[in-house]
Amino acid sequence: MDNAGNTYRRYLDGDNEALTELVGQFKEGLTLYLNSIVGNIFTAEELMEEAFFRLITKRPHFSGRSSFKTFLYAIGRNAALDRLRKDKRIDARPIEERVLLAEQRSVEESYLVREDRLAVHRALGELSPDHRQVLYLTYFEELSNKEAASVMKRSVHSIENLVSRARASLKKELEKEGFHYENRF
Repeated sequence: MDNAGNTYRRYLDGDNEALTELVGQFKEGLTLYLNSIVGNIFTAEELMEEAFFRLITKRPHFSGRSSFKTFLYAIGRNAALDRLRKDKRIDARPIEERVLLAEQRSVEESYLVREDRLAVHRALGELSPDHRQVLYLTYFEELSNKEAASVMKRSVHSIENLVSRARASLKKELEKEGFHYENRF
């Protein structure tokens, strides 16, 4: 069991400070991952809170077969999918407007400081939701293909294929913007 898994176990055993540690460790990354699903940073923040709320109220069993991060991100993904099903709509605002809103938030500022990161962010916004998710999980969150498969409820082979197709799509989008692709992704 990883350190975060042990921290969650402490929380389940009654140590409320452990929950504070988990929130501090995962809230920014989880919010950004959820933003890759819903395309709205404010909704992503609400969904991040929903994921932690589910941890508090439902106290799901963490078996330790995956990392706690994978476990938590799967809970967040389920909350996002529930929201999308409920709303039956995806944010239709142009990517430039979503980028502007995201830049106003300090959580996003560190990811969009350099111009190449902004180009990558815009290009990711043009990809399909599955491609955005898998690239976010494997590159920004540095999850293994196995962990990403667990979060996205797919096979490892399916994730490997999805990563390959997503990288090709991202490369194509970046080249449209004149971005010099240097095997960064």
